[in-house]
Amino acid sequence: MTKLNWGMIGGGEGSQIGPAHRLGSGLDGEFSFVAGALDHRPDAGRAYGQRLGLAADRAYGDWREMLDGERARDDRVDLVTVATPNATHFEITKAFLEAGFHVLCEKPMTMTVEEGEEIVRLSKSSGKICAVNYGYSGYSLVRHMKAMVARGDLGKIRLIKAEFAHGHHADAADADNPRVRWRYDPAQAGVSAQFADCGIHALHMASFVTGQQVEKLSADTVSCITSRELEDDAMVNLRMDGGAVGRLWTSSIAIGRQHGLTLQVFGENGGLRWAQEQPNQLFWMPLNGRLEIIERGEANLSPEADRTSRVTIGHAEGMPLAFANIYTDLAEAIRAGKEGRPMDPAADLYPRAEDGLRSMAAVFAVAESGKADGAWVDARPPMFR
Repeated sequence: MTKLNWGMIGGGEGSQIGPAHRLGSGLDGEFSFVAGALDHRPDAGRAYGQRLGLAADRAYGDWREMLDGERARDDRVDLVTVATPNATHFEITKAFLEAGFHVLCEKPMTMTVEEGEEIVRLSKSSGKICAVNYGYSGYSLVRHMKAMVARGDLGKIRLIKAEFAHGHHADAADADNPRVRWRYDPAQAGVSAQFADCGIHALHMASFVTGQQVEKLSADTVSCITSRELEDDAMVNLRMDGGAVGRLWTSSIAIGRQHGLTLQVFGENGGLRWAQEQPNQLFWMPLNGRLEIIERGEANLSPEADRTSRVTIGHAEGMPLAFANIYTDLAEAIRAGKEGRPMDPAADLYPRAEDGLRSMAAVFAVAESGKADGAWVDARPPMFR
């Protein structure tokens, strides 16, 4: 099997997210890392790319140089990952889609709903993939949750409880720390801080597992550290298009919480609970039954779970392997397109541009509702209403 060519924009030396993408993309032998524009400082980006093994002529100084260089090559990259600061995602993603490249964009995909709708239309008209890295949906047992819901194990879904709460921005003394401050500055972060950063992961997870999208929401947002202009805590009530009720809490001041991404789904016939910090266990309680613990890697799980489990039962699989599952999904989609065949349905789970658009619409709805003392707001993008 010939490997696909992969390139990365951003994710340079010292990046939090860059190593996870490089590990994830190469883990299953689907992609070769052949090109990159890894730093906003051209010389540093070129040097770091070459230290990672890129050829000198494919270790680019910036994304425009990479775009010009790659589209002129016969062995151009098959997939470009955009892992730059949030405000640059739209411009870079749009340019590469227009040039005929498949793109995996870090979240948030755009800074506005209008930009998101443009990317959705462009992806459709160009026939090119625009995926969004809601990487936690790559966990094996999250995909098994989705399969259990889809096959009716829980019956009709009544209630979804999603959380993404941590305490890493709880110290008011960090107010002037530039690594923290920008997140709460509207000029740099947009209309939302904590919900746009973490809450949309929880919201995407809720929709991914249940197959239901949020129609309207009511939000209580607050800056517990009062010097912040944007929220560091939010409680959001959701009404989903399949009839389920949703409750979502996200916070950056919850001291004692580390990562804090959890999902609970309750139906007529049972309930499920999963936490990202203990990703190998899924708790399943059937109605009038006994609590069961489903282990990643055990026999007789769903095809979606089996396909995304690599390590034997009892050993931990973590975030880079969840990212790797997104990359294997994309590799299958790209190969299927090249070969003119349907893709494996168990792999057809990568987050789309439509997911990125729905997230951005929810961000603006939360900001609007929070300013209006929790008024119910339509959370759908205009093109989906």
